[in-house]
Amino acid sequence: MATKKIIAICQSGGEFVTNKDGSLTYNGGEAYAIDIDQQTELSDFKAEVAEMFNCSVDTMSIKYFLPGNKKTLISISKDKDFKRMLNFLGDTVTVDLFILSEEAAARNVSNMPASRSSRTTVSEAVVPVVAPVDTAVDMGNAIDRVDMNVPEEIPVLAVPIGFNDDKNRKAAQQWENTITGVDQRFNSFSEFREALHKYSIAHGFAYRYKKNDSHRVTVKCKCQGCPWRIYASRLSTTQLICIKKMNSNHTCEGASVKAGYRATRGWVGNIIKEKLKNSPNYKPKEIADDIQKEYGIQLNYSQAWRAKEIAREQLQGSYKDAYSLLPYFCEKIKETNPGSVVTFTTKDDSSFHRLFVSFHASITGFEQGCRPLLFLDTTPLNSKYQGMLLSATAADGDDGIFPVAFAVVDAETEENWHWFLLELKSALSTSQQITFVADFQNGLKQSLAEVFDKCYHSYCLRHLAEKLNRDLKGQFSHEARRFMINDFYAAAYAPKLEVFQCSAENIKGISPEAYDWVIQSEPEHWANAFFPGARYDHMTSNFGQQFYSWVSEAHELPITQMIDVLRGKMMESVYARRVESNQWITKLTPSKEEKLQKETAVSRSFQVLLSHSSIFEVRGDSVDVVDIDHWDCTCKGWQLTGLPCCHAIAVFECIGRNSYDYCSRYFTTESYRLTYAESIHPVPNIDRPVLSESNQEIVTVTPPPTKRPPGRPKMKQAESADIIKRQLQCSKCKGLGHNKKTCKDS
Repeated sequence: MATKKIIAICQSGGEFVTNKDGSLTYNGGEAYAIDIDQQTELSDFKAEVAEMFNCSVDTMSIKYFLPGNKKTLISISKDKDFKRMLNFLGDTVTVDLFILSEEAAARNVSNMPASRSSRTTVSEAVVPVVAPVDTAVDMGNAIDRVDMNVPEEIPVLAVPIGFNDDKNRKAAQQWENTITGVDQRFNSFSEFREALHKYSIAHGFAYRYKKNDSHRVTVKCKCQGCPWRIYASRLSTTQLICIKKMNSNHTCEGASVKAGYRATRGWVGNIIKEKLKNSPNYKPKEIADDIQKEYGIQLNYSQAWRAKEIAREQLQGSYKDAYSLLPYFCEKIKETNPGSVVTFTTKDDSSFHRLFVSFHASITGFEQGCRPLLFLDTTPLNSKYQGMLLSATAADGDDGIFPVAFAVVDAETEENWHWFLLELKSALSTSQQITFVADFQNGLKQSLAEVFDKCYHSYCLRHLAEKLNRDLKGQFSHEARRFMINDFYAAAYAPKLEVFQCSAENIKGISPEAYDWVIQSEPEHWANAFFPGARYDHMTSNFGQQFYSWVSEAHELPITQMIDVLRGKMMESVYARRVESNQWITKLTPSKEEKLQKETAVSRSFQVLLSHSSIFEVRGDSVDVVDIDHWDCTCKGWQLTGLPCCHAIAVFECIGRNSYDYCSRYFTTESYRLTYAESIHPVPNIDRPVLSESNQEIVTVTPPPTKRPPGRPKMKQAESADIIKRQLQCSKCKGLGHNKKTCKDS
């Protein structure tokens, strides 16, 4: 079946005229006809139109009327708008399309109602546009829906409340002389427009542009019949803008105030910029309240939110530009921190895909001073383009968090985890068998086995407990579920097989199905009684909470700045811990020294009996056997923690051995200092890329296609020991999952 053709009558060079009934008529110019259909691409259509009218595709603005509506122009700025127009037309065989340049759009739109349906209508104009008084509310509503990436000159109409109040006037009095009169000069038209904004607010009147282009600006008071007006143009042979004419008299007597003040989001952004810098959590509601109190101008929530986004971008830089800086930024990291591994990949369309970062100081610190133990976890990035941060963190000798590597990816998927692990392995040169504490889902189980040969994979106990709670079948009370989860944790921490079996039997007494789930969940990957690797008593993957708190402070920044903030936090942490450890005088780190002393105090009440040259029987509350040659005790405390248990220490005290000689080397102050021996160095000028002497072209990287979804962002949940939510229980039949109102027995 052939695709239906529609004749697009393209008109350009004319002007819109507003009729008495508010409808618009396009007069003058020339017209051409082009066949279009559902297969036509907007880029191809623009190219053909540009050739017809001899204009630039980049500055072209395309508009049309909806059928039966000659009062509102709709803009076409992307393929979806183009396809939507074709759907709107129905059986119509022709459509009038108006081709406007930026200059023409600025001249024409100032006398027409604003579009309410396109998110890009307002943002197309480079110069500011003001709607007539009777369409002020429509313009405000339309702008509320415009995407945040707009020029700061785009107007937002805000209604003043109580501006004549002395308290409100004080903040604006400083602007009364931003416009002084004829011959006043400005460096640019944007500077002139900004001064005009402030002047109008200080003097309590609204205005509109009669002419507004790159050569001249004519402005008059919005109140009909008022003689106030101003004319500015470029000063000959210079780039300066000069006020040539000005009538400063108002006859409207403040009547125009009721029509609303013209306050741009860019203007509000400039006002709140310094406060936002000092208070990053400055809320839109607080912004609106402050603007009303200080300037007598009322903003709605959307306007305040968008103003905050503009101010944030002015302070932090553009999210989009940050992606284009990634190639340069990665090279600067490797240049300033030699030996670091920094890689990123793009998709076929050059959009950002993944970024991996591991600093040289992190790599050497892990290999020289940390236990071969890594925690893998994720945290969401609630920035404009979303994404997830994957991380590998280690534990230093004092059980402090030591970030080894992290990556920014679009989602937590099997493919992304596999890629992250490959990059991690390429960064680490250690030949030791590493124990990973990580989730077992999202392909991690298979990827770890494939990438890290003969590694130990400890399933994160918290993830397992949550899965057990979700998978429990049947109706269980809150108390029953709590007992099962507690018994599950007891089974995991049980050092001996018989203790594990006892806890498992307790679960079986509550639910045979839960018992079967526990037995089939591969206890060799999570239970101390079976796990072959060394976890040093760390059972969950959320060890790196401090690192995730750093991420939460920086995740709303553009990507290069976010990475640099994390680098700065890590740099400060490395330096602070190095300085602190230089003051230590104990052989072990403070936390391990304290633990060893506690075990020593307990050991003094034990009786030691020699059984063999290296095997001893220790009697206390129980009878345990210690093998000092194999660093082994039947209580399993020595093997699980890396520090001698109280039974082993009792043996050392008895035979005159030094307990420190039997502590894991990873807990010594010496190893701790090796962990923080290397420094992470600053990365200067990340926002100013410079082409190399060979004029090598910088790789193009565009933002990922995904943007922040609507609604409140999801945050990484705070870790809690209680993962069981209390179920609804009926007070009548005592059943679960309903209340007495919905009880079927009533």
